[in-house]
Amino acid sequence: MNLRSAPAVVDMAGIGIGPANLSLAALAQPKPSISAAFFERSSEFQWHAGMMVPEAKLQVHYLKDLVSLVDPSNPLSFLAYLAQKKQLLSFINAHFEQVLRREFNQYYRWACSQLPNLHFNSEVRSVTFDNGLFLLQGDTWAQPARHLVLGTGQQPSIPACAQAHLGDTLFHSSQYMTRKRSFKDQRVVVIGGGQTGAEIIQHLLSDTAALPASVTWVSRRWNFSPLDESPFTNELYTPQYSDHFFAQPEAVRRPLLVEQKLASDGISQALLQSIYRRLYELKHVLQHPCHIRLLPGRELTAIQQRPHHWSLSMAHGHSQVQEELSADTAVLCTGYAYQMPACLAALESRITRCNGEYVFNDDYSVAWDGPQGSAIYVQNAARSQKGIADPNLGLIPWRCANIINSVSGQALYDLDEPEAFVQWGANEVFDEVGDARFDRLTALAN
Repeated sequence: MNLRSAPAVVDMAGIGIGPANLSLAALAQPKPSISAAFFERSSEFQWHAGMMVPEAKLQVHYLKDLVSLVDPSNPLSFLAYLAQKKQLLSFINAHFEQVLRREFNQYYRWACSQLPNLHFNSEVRSVTFDNGLFLLQGDTWAQPARHLVLGTGQQPSIPACAQAHLGDTLFHSSQYMTRKRSFKDQRVVVIGGGQTGAEIIQHLLSDTAALPASVTWVSRRWNFSPLDESPFTNELYTPQYSDHFFAQPEAVRRPLLVEQKLASDGISQALLQSIYRRLYELKHVLQHPCHIRLLPGRELTAIQQRPHHWSLSMAHGHSQVQEELSADTAVLCTGYAYQMPACLAALESRITRCNGEYVFNDDYSVAWDGPQGSAIYVQNAARSQKGIADPNLGLIPWRCANIINSVSGQALYDLDEPEAFVQWGANEVFDEVGDARFDRLTALAN
């Protein structure tokens, strides 16, 4: 992107091009009253490239794409992609229960090719605010905007004891495919009992001719538990529940997030079954010498580098009994956490925080000391305030439509929702019962 002497002011400028800001761009495109530009430091779109193991599948329905939730007729839907690629009928005939992440990544890349306002190889070095405008600056370019949208995503969360040891044989799962080499005859330890850990375990065990000498799967959880994706649990992934959750005080929200953990961070049932069947095959059918251990209820507490391996210290459950594991390679499937992008350093002190987190408004803007009409919107950072659906793919289009409506000052997207099957708020139930009782008393009196 070349330096422009007098770049046009856009209504919103987005930093980062992942699924969230890509959805925002796709939903803004058919709205000519909204101008937007998006900037990404990478040379091309890649969605978790380091975790694109061959068999990894979505944990959400394929209709939870960039646009369909709020605009199913949008030409950048997943079904539109399949139709343009002449593979829609084959897709239907395949009866996919879950779609491969590789295919959804191809869909995202296709959507990128349809959007002219996405700028790759354009790292935002700084953001300042003056005279009612944000100014994004790169090495050779600048872009003024009335509103700012942060879509930089979450960053790998590394345990403190591992941070000094990161390298070729001890790394976060986000680098698994980029670090990948043959693990044949090695001792491999996978730390983390969620979906990512399960996908790596499946991949490590998939090739009989190249199996490690041992594979150890460690989890803090008491078991390797399935994702809760029953219909009523999926009601937590609705706009109605997100609004209800946002209205609750922090003291109510915090324990709910713990209680709902397996609604967002469990392992797909089909993947668990696939791993268990592979374990059965290796042990009972092939009698393979690969030593496989599944160790739930352990927490990584220390790492020491030995001459030819890693020594991993684990605390076992409530007893805190210490165990030692030896590994030639250790993979940290320890999740992600939100970090404010470095380019926002000049504005950081002006943004309101509570307990280290942004304070969100209902339109996904954050509280800051700037003027009204100059908003900073943040994607994928409101889990503690908006609920477990916030970092999930499912509600991204709804969130982006909220942002578009807020930027435009009008309802460009109809976001009125019907009454939910589940009535989460006590007042809703009380009012209905009260109204019915009043109606009955009125009828008797007449």
